[in-house]
Amino acid sequence: MSALTVSDEQAASIKAKVIQPAWVRALHWANAVAMVLMIMSGWQIYNASPLFGFTFSSSITLGGWLGGALLWHFAAMWLLMVNGLIYLVLGFVTGRFRKKLLPITPEGVISDTKAALTGKLSHEDLSKYNHVQKLLYAGVILAGILIVLSGLAIWKPVQLQYLTALFGGYNAARYVHFFCMAAIVGFMVVHVALALLVPKSLRAMIIGR
Repeated sequence: MSALTVSDEQAASIKAKVIQPAWVRALHWANAVAMVLMIMSGWQIYNASPLFGFTFSSSITLGGWLGGALLWHFAAMWLLMVNGLIYLVLGFVTGRFRKKLLPITPEGVISDTKAALTGKLSHEDLSKYNHVQKLLYAGVILAGILIVLSGLAIWKPVQLQYLTALFGGYNAARYVHFFCMAAIVGFMVVHVALALLVPKSLRAMIIGR
């Protein structure tokens, strides 16, 4: 009877353990939607004045033409900025960033990278990030901040001339914006792939447990 009671208590404890709080889940999915809309409309905007010798297929762009893409981009921009700002504030205030993302050490990154490449990286405890995850999440947050700032520098180069100058001018800001976009797309591809490989991590981001 005692063993059964302990077992029931342990089961209840495991079931009640919240890995992803409600605010994290809500902001995560809102950010995901905003980012996808911005990327797809951003590709259409890029096609109007390419930086490199290629353009994106119309099948993966949003807006249909430059004017339509700009409307989508600006609408998603406000969602991303407001949602992202709330995420950053709550991340610092609640101590989530400190608990989840620190410390990050070169030794830990190298060790966990080797473990990941050999299929030996453990995903048993989803409440703790390994060093590779810490580095990627910290990196995508930094890329998100840079893409917003460089986007503002491109959008209002006269009104925000000091910000534009900080990036090295309008054209340089466009390159920063593009490479930050590429970094975020790369992160999203890896992120989705890992979610499919470790389904319980996706479940935790949907129901919290």
